[in-house]
Amino acid sequence: MLKILDDDYYDLIVNNVTVSSYGNDDITLLNSLHSLRHVLKYNIEACGLEQSPYEALPALFTLTSSISMEKSGIEAVQNNPEFGLFGQGIIVGIIDTGIDYQHSAFINNDKTTRILSIWDQTIQEGLPPSGFTFGTEYNKSLINNALVSRDPASIVPSMDTNGHGTAIASIIAGNPDSDHSFSGIVPQSELVVVKLKEAKHNLKNIFFAPTDSLCFQESDIMLGIRYLITVSQKLNRPLVICIALGSSHGGHDGYGPLSTYLDSISRFPGIGISVSAGNEGSNNRHYFNNTLSEPFYNNFALNIGISDRRFSMEIWPYAPQRFSIEITTPTGETTQIVYPSLKECQGFILGSSHSYIWVNNIAFESTTGDPVILIRFDNPLPGIWNLLVRNNEKEPFSFHSWLPSGNLISDETFFLKGDPNTTITTPGNTMSALTVTAYNQYNDTILVESGRGYTRSGLIKPDIAAPGYQLPCAIPKEQYGTLTGTGAAAAHTAGVIAMILEWAYSKGNFTAVTGIQINRMIIREAQRNDLYIYPNNIWGYGQINIYNIFNRLSGIKRT
Repeated sequence: MLKILDDDYYDLIVNNVTVSSYGNDDITLLNSLHSLRHVLKYNIEACGLEQSPYEALPALFTLTSSISMEKSGIEAVQNNPEFGLFGQGIIVGIIDTGIDYQHSAFINNDKTTRILSIWDQTIQEGLPPSGFTFGTEYNKSLINNALVSRDPASIVPSMDTNGHGTAIASIIAGNPDSDHSFSGIVPQSELVVVKLKEAKHNLKNIFFAPTDSLCFQESDIMLGIRYLITVSQKLNRPLVICIALGSSHGGHDGYGPLSTYLDSISRFPGIGISVSAGNEGSNNRHYFNNTLSEPFYNNFALNIGISDRRFSMEIWPYAPQRFSIEITTPTGETTQIVYPSLKECQGFILGSSHSYIWVNNIAFESTTGDPVILIRFDNPLPGIWNLLVRNNEKEPFSFHSWLPSGNLISDETFFLKGDPNTTITTPGNTMSALTVTAYNQYNDTILVESGRGYTRSGLIKPDIAAPGYQLPCAIPKEQYGTLTGTGAAAAHTAGVIAMILEWAYSKGNFTAVTGIQINRMIIREAQRNDLYIYPNNIWGYGQINIYNIFNRLSGIKRT
């Protein structure tokens, strides 16, 4: 079995400068900056983490919208004969749970597919894409053959059993269906789809994620992006990438491997990126403290629900602060004080509650240079736990703490004094990607669950707000439903980006346009409410308005 698929091997993200010191069989190239190093599992105990740097572990990502059974000016632009933008010549890239390629939302009138290719990372029986080592690629010809077959799955067995990827793809690019009052934003675009494989069990085990939780690992998303770019470059066509996934791992500052990758390709001509802000704004999974005077410590409370048997949390101070920490159970049992170290992991068994706790108080996380404290709970006693952090430098300090995102933890576990700010998930903290929050387009209110900025480093995020409440969408098995959340808003925005790319690239108006320039167009022409000051950490620069953008572009062109 390939090491990238083998659960007996950990996947560690390493800088390409170091790859020459490892065997070729131990390395999978991610991009020009990073590769994946495959390391045989050294042991199965939680404190085995100390043998690999925290920052080398791929983060776990979850979905950022939920499926259930005309505010941006799009219709006005498409009905304007000067523009008439429906995505002609644009590739829409989806990295998600797959796609129901048999759905009529993705089939032309002549019964051929609008999907250029599918890379299914979960199927190993066919040929992988050129330059990749696993999964199976299904090109347009194979998909067309499947569509006319009595048994399509015998030719293209790729399926979207979750429905999220199908919904996201349809909001951007689905065919109009008057019977269901549905249309994607750019129904003349074509799709390239990456179906992500689930995260390895050993990575879930390191982060104490539930074994049955649907989540994906950062490195597979990065490979998916590289695949989309490869197809786009081969066909010499512009590409819009929609990432409706998020993670609360890491420092929420845009310095991780995926964020670094997105930041670099945002500068490429002909590539636009729409990223969801995540849905962590209202569930009290973030805590912030700023202690300005003596005593230089902070005691904060965490309620642990009965259904959360294993999970992790992270505490992020700012360098050069150095924290010690001790943890107290609901019954009053307390761990020893854990001081900063480079690699040491300390485990505690709290007898009367039979709770197991592992603490890595990492003095120096190399990606950011900041300290980080990783705490992992196994069979914790339900109730209110207290965490006492002290600044060993005896001076003012501040820190953030985050619980996992999405379905990696239940709503029963939360901080008693949670803070809704700084809850945008990775990669929404990326500097140059367009980060999209969601609002209810029927009453112009922000969705309360939408992630809020700013980033931990103070970067202005989100960038823009887009409709994200009960957007009509296609779902598997020829059904239609609605999608809610920042993932839905990111899909809506990806459609807008595709329209701009069509105007700029396909129609020859601005063929060198980059993702950053597209972001600036969208931000500059956003609709703003006189009651608010912009930018702000909830709405960003305002509500997306494609009509304003093309009004401005039309005026520039005439000038």
